[in-house]
Formats: sequence, structure tokens, C-alpha cells
Amino acid sequence: MSTQIRLAQQAEADELLGRSPLAALVGMLLDQQVPMEWAFSGPYTIARRLGREDLDAGEIAAYDPEAFAALLSDKPAVHRYPGSMAQRIQQLCRFLVDEYGGEAEAVWSDAATGKELLERLKALPGFGVQKAQIFLALLGKQYGVRPRGWREAAGSYGDEGAYRSAADITGPESLAKVRAFKQEAKAAAKAEKAAKAAKPTGN
Repeated sequence: MSTQIRLAQQAEADELLGRSPLAALVGMLLDQQVPMEWAFSGPYTIARRLGREDLDAGEIAAYDPEAFAALLSDKPAVHRYPGSMAQRIQQLCRFLVDEYGGEAEAVWSDAATGKELLERLKALPGFGVQKAQIFLALLGKQYGVRPRGWREAAGSYGDEGAYRSAADITGPESLAKVRAFKQEAKAAAKAEKAAKAAKPTGN
């Protein structure tokens, strides 16, 4: 797996994401409640602080939890909630060690269909349906992992020409479009909630 990725908007971090399946998974795991480029630069920061050029699931799984949390908490922190994210990353790595021999790429390398791959991704610690679908779309759109029916399994995130998620970011321009989409969706949801609250209830 080696492809040109622009999710972190930082050359070294993006290079790692392009060649490391585990880094891509960890970046996706971190992608919540922080800007996307902050989340996806996290794997590179972790690797650097471990003194490695890549991430190793076995090493992270076996790392002392308190020491690993401290490593993520060092300034600049890897995430807004470094302690809880350290736990989640270790849970993910333990799962990969137990179920896939520590090889992140094995999660998708032999998936026959998009539906099968989606189920595998949903089984990963920290991956709900939405995160699994976004990562499935990312694999299909940018990493060339395209089992039969992958777009359908990814839902609207698999749509061609969409700017909905990390799967669609290939540079600063597309990042701005995805941000705009997210802001519009948030505003629409807020307006809908307000309209429901203002609607009179019948006796």
C-alpha cells in the first residue's frame, strides 16, 4: 500500500498515511472532535515520539498504558482528549494483533465484497457505522481498495464527486469544500431541531 495522501496537509505525516495501513486506521480513529488535519497528523506524531518510522500494532498493544497516554499528551497533544484516545488506539491495536496477526491491511486485503469489508470495519474498536463507511470510502477512493459493491456499502460517502468526508480530501481546495459541507449540514440540523422545538403540540 503506497499512495499519495493529503489528509494531514503535512508532507511527512501524509507520506506515512500513504504507505502505512495502521497509520491510516489510527488517523481515522482520531478523526472526531478535532480538525481533520490534526487527527490525520497524529499517527506521524506518535511514530516520531516512539522513535519509529512506522507504527507497529504489536508494540502499541503491549505499551504501558500510562506511558502511552503520556506520550500522546505531550505538547503538542495528539488529540483534544489524548488520554481516552490513547486507550482507544491501544484497544484497536490489541484487536488487530488478536484477529489479524497485527497486520492492519489484513482487515481489507481479502474482503470479497463491500458489505463484508464494512462488517469488518464496524467490528474494529472505536469504529461505528459512520466511521466505518467513511474509511471504506477512503479506501476505495484513494487507496484503490475496491471490492464489489464498495460504493454502495459506503453509503453517501462513496458517492463520486462528493465532498462529505475525509474520503474526499485530496488537497486544500477539497478540504475547504468538505468543511463547507459539514458546516451546512450542522446548520441544517440545528435549524431542524429549532423548528421542531417551536412547533406547537396538540392537546
